[in-house]
Amino acid sequence: MATLAKDRFGFIAVLLQGVYFVVVQYLLIFVAAMLAGGLNGIAGGGSFILFPVLMFVGISPIPANATNSIALLPGTLASAGAYRQEFAKDKRALIQICVLGAIGGLAGAILLLKTPPIVFLRILPYLLLTATLAFAFSKKLTVWVEKQQSKFAQLQSLRTVLIAILQLVVAVYGGFFGGGMGILFLASFALMGMTNINRMNAYKTLLTSCINAITVIPFVFAGVILWQQGAIAAIGASIGGYISAYYAQKIAPIVVRRFVITVGAAMTLYFFVKSWLS
Repeated sequence: MATLAKDRFGFIAVLLQGVYFVVVQYLLIFVAAMLAGGLNGIAGGGSFILFPVLMFVGISPIPANATNSIALLPGTLASAGAYRQEFAKDKRALIQICVLGAIGGLAGAILLLKTPPIVFLRILPYLLLTATLAFAFSKKLTVWVEKQQSKFAQLQSLRTVLIAILQLVVAVYGGFFGGGMGILFLASFALMGMTNINRMNAYKTLLTSCINAITVIPFVFAGVILWQQGAIAAIGASIGGYISAYYAQKIAPIVVRRFVITVGAAMTLYFFVKSWLS
């Protein structure tokens, strides 16, 4: 009897420990997603928060990347809906860049699935470094691109082809990883001659939504999406995005940018060290 009671007590202890771990894991994901959704609503850079947390709770890098993309999709779709009036101004250009985005995003997602996890971990620090630098120098990048518009326009016949290739490359990057792709898209729109920031942001949000949505197809077939964690993260990101709409005008943008850059730099350094040690 004593042995039976001891076994039951041990089983209950293990069960409670498992429940505690799951609750803490889901709570971390929810809070990280809320913060990520809020950052995306104010300045961008939400992936710097959610993706590392998904890996921290024990999710391998490729499923973490796939789940991160799906979880942040509702927020980008909501943002795209807010710009619906901008989409009616040039439907032809919109269709062209969406097609390029879908093709590139699909190719990037398939490339991700074909990449061994150990290889992805090796190149992850460089992806995070690219995204962090793009975010940190986004304003200077935009100014530089604007200065190159006149030179770029002189290429005439090659201009359209070069812009299409650039956007396709960014779309592939977005399907493969995604961090910082919005900033890179803004730079490509500037090269197209766009100057209206609202229109540029509208195209950016729609493109990122298209890419995140198209990646669902290969990710679902490959079975790499963790739906429970993704659903919790999606709810958290939506709440964070909604709250950020209220606080966006109360928080100095420079404070948010510095926070995102600090987190991005810390995550980059962490994954560089982890890659070297492994």
